[in-house]
Amino acid sequence: MLGVQNDPADEWQEWFRLTPLERWRESTKLWTQYLAQGGSLDPEPDSQSPFDFPELRGERPVDGRSGLRVLRRGGI
Repeated sequence: MLGVQNDPADEWQEWFRLTPLERWRESTKLWTQYLAQGGSLDPEPDSQSPFDFPELRGERPVDGRSGLRVLRRGGI
């Protein structure tokens, strides 16, 4: 029905009714969608961290991804 908004509490209840394995699978789907839309798993820089060295940061790739590639797909 148009114009009817879902109650966030209903969504939480639906989530908690899932088993841990079902939650894991749903989370995997969400992360896959996030990455497909250009999201990144790279951490955001924290200028207040004692481990933040801006001079060591490289430029971010144009596509927003880390630039890592799979070198070997098969077993050893």
